[in-house]
Amino acid sequence: MKWYRARLPELAKAEPIYSVCGDDCAVCPRYLAKTDEELRETAEFWHRAGWRDRVVTNEEIRCAGCGSRPTCSFMLLPCVKAHDVDKCSACKEYPCGKIHATLASSESKKLQCRAACESDEEFAMFVRAFYEKEKHL
Repeated sequence: MKWYRARLPELAKAEPIYSVCGDDCAVCPRYLAKTDEELRETAEFWHRAGWRDRVVTNEEIRCAGCGSRPTCSFMLLPCVKAHDVDKCSACKEYPCGKIHATLASSESKKLQCRAACESDEEFAMFVRAFYEKEKHL
């Protein structure tokens, strides 16, 4: 994503914003994309990376962070609400089957994400965004 690669130097300095699933929203293209073009490029990348089975609409790819939608990809948001905790690691059932499934699903997409990236620097930022979940749960 051209717009994202152009922002890599500033993103490297961004203060983390951790989501319920341990992703870092501060460097997530879905969270950062604002213009129609940025959203379209992001949707196309999500498809190439295997995170979507098709190129979705700008509305579908746009994300304003946890709680902006009624659910999440890993179904952790409804779970933390049901257990009345702020994050998974605060739950008495942690680590549970949902956490194990989340980590396994994330890891299974890593190679396809790497292949979709156009540079090592871009992939390194995706690692920070999506593949260090366990450290931030």
